[in-house]
Amino acid sequence: MRIANAGGRAHVLVGDRGVDVATASAGRFGHDPMEIFARWDEFRAWMAATDLVGGEIIDTGILGAPSPRPRQVFAVASNYNGRASILDVSPDLPVVFTKFPGSIVGPNAPLPLPSATVDWEVELVVVIGRPARHVSGAEAWNVVAGVTVGQDFSERTLQLGGAAKQFSLGKSFPNFGPTGPVLVTPDELTDPDNIRLECLVNGESMQDARTASMIFPVAELIARLSAVCELFPGDLIFTGTPGGMGMSMTPQRYLAVGDEVLSRIEGVGEFRTKCMVVPTP
Repeated sequence: MRIANAGGRAHVLVGDRGVDVATASAGRFGHDPMEIFARWDEFRAWMAATDLVGGEIIDTGILGAPSPRPRQVFAVASNYNGRASILDVSPDLPVVFTKFPGSIVGPNAPLPLPSATVDWEVELVVVIGRPARHVSGAEAWNVVAGVTVGQDFSERTLQLGGAAKQFSLGKSFPNFGPTGPVLVTPDELTDPDNIRLECLVNGESMQDARTASMIFPVAELIARLSAVCELFPGDLIFTGTPGGMGMSMTPQRYLAVGDEVLSRIEGVGEFRTKCMVVPTP
């Protein structure tokens, strides 16, 4: 199943058409995409018993974040084998921070550049579909509603400057968390633990890896997070990025006004982000 947030309304994709959930369910489910996650089991049961037909071609320009108002946003640092780390990372414990929910936007949002040191990080983003507390690794994928494409844009000067690293602030400027274009349920993927993800800047390949290279796979991340705090429907987990970031290049390379970032994940989709100046207040 593929779910889209089109103009703030939840749609299920049937081929190249989108069926409005509120309309198709005769109001059983509302239009808000967040309601689907809050009632995930009921929604899945309804979908299994419903033959969706019709729908309309969705204007990709109105796509929003699949989970537009997550209660919690988790993010994982240095989670790929083979990439250089700026941290002293223990092989036994993932490094977790947050992107504040206000940074989450849809796939068509431009990227206002607050400085000359903004970097790219393509990531597989997991959307939680069921409340999860003390979930085992074997059960972890069962609490996942689906996955989507994400960019963990990062302002490196704020993130890494000073005695204390400011990961959360450096990654939470406006529009620093685009996700989309759709949510894809795990059963749609041949192997949800081995997916290719890519990032291109102005058509040049910067990142190209597979999620099988994760140090802490999705199931283990969910198990470890849920051992500490409850995960709620609609929560996001940015699962980490592979090597190829601008800060690791010699010389370092960062985004500039006019640059275009393409974020792509096999079997899920892709979106483009255009870099722009910060609007004048």
